[in-house]
Formats: sequence, structure tokens, C-alpha cells
Amino acid sequence: MHRYLFILLLLCPAILFAQKKKVRHDPVYDKKPVHFGFTVGLNTMDFNVTLSDKFHDSGFEYDSLYADVSRLSPGFNVGIVSNFKLNDYFDLRILPGITFGQRTISYHKNKIFHDDNRIESSFLEFPMIIKYKSRRINNFRPYLVGGANYRIDLAARKEYDDKDKVYLRLRKSDIYYEVGFGIDFYNKYFKFSTELKFAVGMLDVLVHDPRGSSSPQFVTAIDKLQSNLWLLSFHFE
Repeated sequence: MHRYLFILLLLCPAILFAQKKKVRHDPVYDKKPVHFGFTVGLNTMDFNVTLSDKFHDSGFEYDSLYADVSRLSPGFNVGIVSNFKLNDYFDLRILPGITFGQRTISYHKNKIFHDDNRIESSFLEFPMIIKYKSRRINNFRPYLVGGANYRIDLAARKEYDDKDKVYLRLRKSDIYYEVGFGIDFYNKYFKFSTELKFAVGMLDVLVHDPRGSSSPQFVTAIDKLQSNLWLLSFHFE
């Protein structure tokens, strides 16, 4: 009997702790009509490359250049968060910022490496995002995001440069659609969020005019070039 009483006494604190409701940090946070913050993060840039019809023509396939993204490099992004509450589950978010990164397109001829072209980008971006939030569970809240982003590439080159291996030129502006998900974590003094997002460019960003280039085959080898990005962001609001 004494043994059972002793075990019960040991279990009592655990039972009481399990029944105790977890303290919510800033329970009225989501009632604010507007709030602000900042964001930092990492990104990986990529291209969807559509080859020229010449490559697929049986008469030219082995004599034409094959272009593809050979490797991905990490970049980083920073921005400002402006959040406008629409209702209990939807927010409108505007997150202007800048994103830095690069991509490398490699060219092969007869299945042998020919040359590569490293393309650096510095995007000035103006995203407008709708955020759908689930019900808050204690101090975290999962969510989905989707919207559009207008990006201007400040690093787009105006001229070809064989010395620096600038064989391709990109248009400055593009429109992206973006989708992603994340989790809000409510802390005592602020809200911290982790978010993974995929952005797909809707326009062909390649400048198809090879005039001024000593290697026009690098341009004519590609029929269409569309940009996309993976972004891992950390929001502090």
C-alpha cells in the first residue's frame, strides 16, 4: 500500500503539469489590423532552359550547342514586412526587398563540355502575397502563402563580354507567381516565422539579339529562358 502511495505521489506533479494549459504569448497579436517587421533569408536561383529547335533537328543535333544549368549556388535576401489583416484567417502582405544570387549555364557540344556562363542577379522585388493561416495552437500557427512578385534585375548586363564570359544578356524585369508554406512562432516580445517559397518567372528573360557578341551561337542555342527561385525566409514581426 505504501509502495502504491509513493508512486502516486511521484506521478502527481507530471499529471498536474500535463493538465496545465500552456501560457500563450501575446494572445491579442493577431487582432492587430496592421503590423510591420523585417525578413532575412537564403535562396537558390535556377533557369528553365528551352533549347533551340536546331538542337532537336536530327541534322543538327550533334553539331549544335546543348545548354543547361550546371550548378546551383546559394544567395541571400533581405526585405521589409508590411502585414494587413483581412479577417481571422487571411492577411495581405507586401514585402519589398532585394535578393542576390547567381546561376551558371554550361554548354556542351557532341556531349563534351564546351564553355560556361555565370549569370549574377540582384533583384529589386515587390511581392504582394495572400497569407492563409490555420487556427492558432498554443504558440504556433501554420500557414500557406500565394501571390505575385514583380522583380527588376539590377545586375542585368547591357553588353556582351567574352573576357568575363558574358555570353547571354537578360531582360531587366519579370513577373513571378509564388507559392509556399510556413509556421508562425509566437514569442514573448515578437513573432518569428520560417517560410519556404517557390517562385516561377512567367516571361522569357533572354535577350535574343546576338548582335555585338563574338559568340552568337550561345544565344541562338536557347529558344526560351525562364527564371525560378527557391527561398527560405525568416520573418521577425
